[in-house]
Amino acid sequence: MKPLKQKVSITLDEDLIIKLKEMAEESDRSFSQYINLVLKKYISQKEKGKPEE
Repeated sequence: MKPLKQKVSITLDEDLIIKLKEMAEESDRSFSQYINLVLKKYISQKEKGKPEE
């Protein structure tokens, strides 16, 4: 059985990392879980044709 998740390596701006970590902690999620949530929400909105914020 294939794993449901794969490891990736990305480079992010330091200010973005700080903010994402803060937001992840506020929602009681890990950094990785929070990034996954944010990306899923963004993709869902794009597929529905909503404009970028």
